[in-house]
Order: sequence, then structure tokens, then C-alpha cells
Amino acid sequence: MKIYLVGGAVRDKLLERPIHERDWVVVGATETEMRERGFRPVGKDFPVFLHPDTDEEYALARTERKSGHGYGGFTVYASPEVTLEQDLQRRDLTVNAMAETEDGVIVDPYGGQADLAARKLRHVSDAFSEDPLRILRVARFAARYAPLGFTVADETLTLMRTMVDAGEVEHLVAERVWKEVSRALTEPRPDIFISTLRACGALEILLPEVDRLFGVPQPALHHPEIDTGDHILRALRQAPATLPVRFAVLVHDLGKGITPQEVLPSHRGHEAAGLPLVKAVCQRLRVPNPITALALGVCEYHLHCHKAFELRPQTLLKLLRALDALRKPERFEQFLESCEADARGRLGLEDREYPQVDYLRAARKAAANVDPQALIAEGFAGAELGKALDRARLQALAHLKGSYGAPQV
Repeated sequence: MKIYLVGGAVRDKLLERPIHERDWVVVGATETEMRERGFRPVGKDFPVFLHPDTDEEYALARTERKSGHGYGGFTVYASPEVTLEQDLQRRDLTVNAMAETEDGVIVDPYGGQADLAARKLRHVSDAFSEDPLRILRVARFAARYAPLGFTVADETLTLMRTMVDAGEVEHLVAERVWKEVSRALTEPRPDIFISTLRACGALEILLPEVDRLFGVPQPALHHPEIDTGDHILRALRQAPATLPVRFAVLVHDLGKGITPQEVLPSHRGHEAAGLPLVKAVCQRLRVPNPITALALGVCEYHLHCHKAFELRPQTLLKLLRALDALRKPERFEQFLESCEADARGRLGLEDREYPQVDYLRAARKAAANVDPQALIAEGFAGAELGKALDRARLQALAHLKGSYGAPQV
């Protein structure tokens, strides 16, 4: 029995990056031997065990053979005769197909170290094409390592296009797609994830509502970058690295993708037009409800945020209610972050001032500070209490508007 550290831990160690988890491959062992040594079996599709002390995953060396469509259509063969090189050959990228012996020697049969030096994400073998999920994984790795200068190798991008053309991507199930999308959106360069999927044709299959934004013009006065798809990529770069905010930014302008040609570059009403598209994406990918709620709120009300200083107190209060801002301040903060990313995701405006967020924070605080108990003490109850609350909150918002002024934006 020989045990090797493999995959991402070896890659990130060589890149001098933090290692968050370690995976191990065991060569020359049987499932019975692993159990006898105290390892606990957990693998459903192939033999994986948890270490009795560390709980780290140890997998028996294995080979795979394509037996169906999608990411799960494989027949797995694991036995003591499978070599380390055979196990590494089934992996996706050369930089993930390296191992380290117990005494620190790097085993690199497929050129992973050379590709690390060249900053290339390159597939190990043509077996890459057997698993369409690898298209999303490569795009996610590109999003993670772009700040280090990594790009997808031309031949790998060509192979990814071939896989898309063969229809393999259409066999991916929603849960797996969302898992990769959600992980990629929190990487340092989520825009690279989207642009890589677009470059190989996968975006058109997985997120057609986003794909059709590319090439759609916007008014140059507000969007110097013109292209709506380009704006989405820029806004993603401006957004904080939280999944709800970045997903909301990704889908906030979907309505612009269905604007009639004859009215372009104007997109009047794109907020309402985008709502059914956002709902369709969230339902198709089975996006969690809180993330869906934020995405719908940003889609419908991002222009309200941009025009915050123009809103009357009544409209401000309606906005706070629509976003459930008084009960869910954290989601309201995410709404503000999404709108700020939208405002700054424009050519030459990346460092613009955006005082609207502070104003709307103050508006929420002013409305929240109205004390229902004081009104109850005055004798208000039932429907009359609700009306009195509204009047008091409108007064607070009117006072805020009068004292805050209207900054030039």
C-alpha cells in the first residue's frame, strides 16, 4: 500500500497558496484492507474512505470508462493493480494531475508543473471530453487563478467547444450546474467564469438569458461601455465576493435582452420585463429562495436606488416595504451593494461616488426608528395603528429628505 497527496493540495502548495483541504489516493490496497486499518467507507459511486483520525478523504486508485451521458455516466474500476499514473490520467487538468509522496517527492507524469509555470489550464487527455461538468470546472478555475495570470489553453477551449456542440452540456442536472455556478461567482474573477463559458458556447445552453445580453447596446450617456454583456462583466468585477450579491448582479439586467430592436438603445421598462426571466433562471437552476428574493428585488428596483434622491417620501416607504427592509436589514444591505456594483460596472466610472447607498441606509434607519409602542401608548390600535405608523414614517422620511440635500451624482 502506498499513499499519495493528490490534486488541488499539491497544486496550491506549488503555487504557495493556502491549502483548505487534502485528498489522498491509495495505491495497492483493497476495500477490505482499508476497513481493517480503521478507515470508514463513505463513497457511493467509487471506494472512498475517511481517515480514522483526521477525517480526510482517501480514495482507492481507480480508472473510469464512459458508459452514458452527463457527469455521472461512468463505470468505475478500482483495484490494487491500478497505478498512480492511471489514476492521475483520469483527472481534468494537468495542474490537478500531480501527486506528492510521503517524503515530499512530486509525481508529475502529465506536465502539471510546466503548465503551472506557463500559467495554463490544460486538459490531461481526451478523456476530459467524457465529463461535461469539467467545462464548468475549468471556467471556475479560470475565475480563481486569473489574478495569477492563468488562462485556458487554446486546445482545451477547442475541446470544450466540441463537447458543447456534441450536446453533452444539455445532460447536466440543475443541482450540479448551480453548485458550480455558485462556487464560481465567489471566486476572485467571476466575470472570467462567464466569459469562458461564453467562449466555448456553454453559456448559451446553461444561461441563455445572460448570453443574449452580449451585443445588446445601451445609451452611451449612462453606459459608456455600450454593450450590455460587457456591463454585466464589469459589474461582477465591482461586486463584493458574496454569492447573493454577485448572482443578483449577474441577472439584474436580463430584461434588456428582450428589448425590441426598434427601440434600442433605450430599455424603458426593462426592470419589469426582466422579472419573469430571473424567475425562470432561478427555477431552472433551483436557486435557494433567499438568493432568488434578492435577485428579483435588485432586478425590479435597481433604478429606484440610482434615483434615490429623486424619490418622494411615499415612494421611499413603498421601496422599503417592497424590499422588506425593516425586517431584513441584511438583505437590504445586499440590495444596496448590488446596485452600487451596477453603478460602478461602467467604462470609466469604476471609482465614481455613489452616495445613494448612504442615503437609503439613513432612510431605512429613519423608518425603523419610529416606535410603535409610543403610538400604542397614545391609544392607536388595529388598522389605525398601521395608518399612524405610516404617517410617522413618512414624516421621518420627509425630514430626512429635507436635511440630507440632493448631492450631484
